[in-house]
Amino acid sequence: MTHLVTQGGLPIQRACAAVGLSRATYYRPVANWAQRDGPVIEALTTLSTTNPRWGFWKYVDRLRNTGHQWNHKRLWRVYCQLRLNVPRRTKKRVPTRIVQPLDVIPQPNVGWAVDFMSDTLYGGRRFRTFNILDEGVREVLAIEVDTSLPAERVIRILEQVTAWRGQPQAIRLDNGPEFLADRFASWCADRGIALRYIQPGQPNQNAFVERFNRTFRHEVLDAYVFESLEQVREISAEWMREYNEERPHDTLDGMPPSVFRAHQTVGNSPLEVSP
Repeated sequence: MTHLVTQGGLPIQRACAAVGLSRATYYRPVANWAQRDGPVIEALTTLSTTNPRWGFWKYVDRLRNTGHQWNHKRLWRVYCQLRLNVPRRTKKRVPTRIVQPLDVIPQPNVGWAVDFMSDTLYGGRRFRTFNILDEGVREVLAIEVDTSLPAERVIRILEQVTAWRGQPQAIRLDNGPEFLADRFASWCADRGIALRYIQPGQPNQNAFVERFNRTFRHEVLDAYVFESLEQVREISAEWMREYNEERPHDTLDGMPPSVFRAHQTVGNSPLEVSP
């Protein structure tokens, strides 16, 4: 408007008509909202500092009780302008973790390692895999595939695996939210399963499953263009069978994991596992 009037030389009436602005609005003085709402801003800022967990209506009631009669719609406008309606994200602290040794006993069910991976279907839909590896015999126990794998699903998968395999003495895992959930920790504690958490940002401390993840990524996830979750599950299941029963493993004297496990459980002399 100012440019049309001062630079373009248009009368105010024609300039207002050109931009669709009423002349009353043009002549109305600009309000200093920061100065006008100063007391409201100060009151809300003070309350949010001293009581950061209160909600909007608790602030309104508190201001009413202290004698302020500001309209709740005005309070809400200032409340949103101060961005007090946006939840404040707090950094979740992970408990201090000690370094867990990577030494393993070449026997099944002594120690398992678990981890998540993620990828994308051809249509752009993301999915995750939950991988379970028996560290002692390098055998893959499960590759669960779905778009969401919360703590309840992790527990259900572990229950299914332990039903036919037996339960491990310990599980090596990272600090993901699924593994930090109270229900998951309680499930393991009730069964006497020790949890060996790695230190944050140190995936090398879970090296066995990380090495497996690289192979799974190279030979399956990066090798196919998946159109559905069923395709991922079918190909992963067949690859897991081949990995366990046919694929020679360098650290197992060239034997597949299932063959190596058989040697360890039928009473033969124990074989060494390379680190």
